[in-house]
Amino acid sequence: MAPTYLKKASMTAQSGSSDVQKTVQTILSEIESGGEEKALEYAAKFDKYDGNIVLSKEEIAAAGALVSDQVKADIRFAHDNVKRFAEAQKSTIGDVEIEVVPGLTAGQKVIPVDAVGCYVPGGRYSHIASAIMTVTTAKVAGCKHIMACSPPRPGVGINPAIIYAAHVCGADSIMAIGGVQGIAAMTFGLFGQPKANILVGPGNQFVAEAKRILYGRVGIDMVAGPTDSLILADATADAHIVATDLVSQAEHGYNSPVWLVTDDQKLADDVMAMVPGMIDDLPTLNRDNALAAWRDYAEVVLCADREEMAVVSDQYAPEHLTVQADDLPWWLDRLTSYGSLFLGEETTVSFGDKASGTNHVLPTSGAATYTGGLSVHKYMKIVTWQQATREGARPVAEATARISRLEGMEGHARSADVRLAKYFPDQQFDLGMSG
Repeated sequence: MAPTYLKKASMTAQSGSSDVQKTVQTILSEIESGGEEKALEYAAKFDKYDGNIVLSKEEIAAAGALVSDQVKADIRFAHDNVKRFAEAQKSTIGDVEIEVVPGLTAGQKVIPVDAVGCYVPGGRYSHIASAIMTVTTAKVAGCKHIMACSPPRPGVGINPAIIYAAHVCGADSIMAIGGVQGIAAMTFGLFGQPKANILVGPGNQFVAEAKRILYGRVGIDMVAGPTDSLILADATADAHIVATDLVSQAEHGYNSPVWLVTDDQKLADDVMAMVPGMIDDLPTLNRDNALAAWRDYAEVVLCADREEMAVVSDQYAPEHLTVQADDLPWWLDRLTSYGSLFLGEETTVSFGDKASGTNHVLPTSGAATYTGGLSVHKYMKIVTWQQATREGARPVAEATARISRLEGMEGHARSADVRLAKYFPDQQFDLGMSG
């Protein structure tokens, strides 16, 4: 039996996206050639802000004074959780040294990148948690300079809680500039900042396109599309909680897909009946986003059994995957394609988005089939090295010379020949065609 679509999306993240490449490329090119002056022009145009770009210590302190003690405590709590998880991730990789053959030693060395640019959205919503997720992991990785940039509000500046979070989590500089111009400022090393080696953090379609265009010149965490979420639920699930969780993710944006995959018709019907009322009860901005996302992008899929549910889920490869079903260990073992997994109703994507410790910068649009999300590892280069004695080099040189000649790469072969001739002048070697 093939899965049945009780609700089918009329649009996809790809079909609903605008072609912004030309606009973004123009902005990047003009800022690269025009420097800070051109970046300030775009900041005035799009951010409508004329304050300091790089915040002073006094401005950072003043912002902190505006944040309530409870919010500060919540930010520190989330930071501590993200930091502990990142530290655990970092402990899973390290330097390695092995004697490959007698006399030839090879190794792995882990080196953090020097400069990181963290983008913190501040448009529709002020993403305080994004400052925590991006800056904290870079700090744990050991990066030398961490920049955070966020779009300022006209006449106001960056949300004080974002400034406080970025500062507490270890940002070395905080810049009040958003959009493509913010990405450009970090990439090109404007306003007295070092050029970023890697850009991380979520953003709108213009920010995502800027990162995509710049990738190669600078590292990025991933090419991200609209956020998406899928819930796997069986008859044991609470329909009210399932519906609430779907709506909570739909509020991200008008083109943020949410999907329910279930093997229980009644649960599906109950959820679909509840969602519209829950959306209507949201504040205006949230309601408008969730309404469009549910209407145009949401899907409800009815499957025969849990195995078919798992197959469908792996095909979607969602950014966020929630399981509200019986036998959670089975699901953990079976599922293979997701950005982050939330097992049982006692956890939810919202926890991961804000404070539980795992990172919320995750692969979207099916990218979870080949990559995971932002982690401390993204900021760390895993490089290799080798060293040999002359005896250790001998068998490697012989094999290198013969393989190189089979490939037609005579120059490579001769770099092996010259060593064998120098180290073992009294010996003859079979080195291939001209050896």
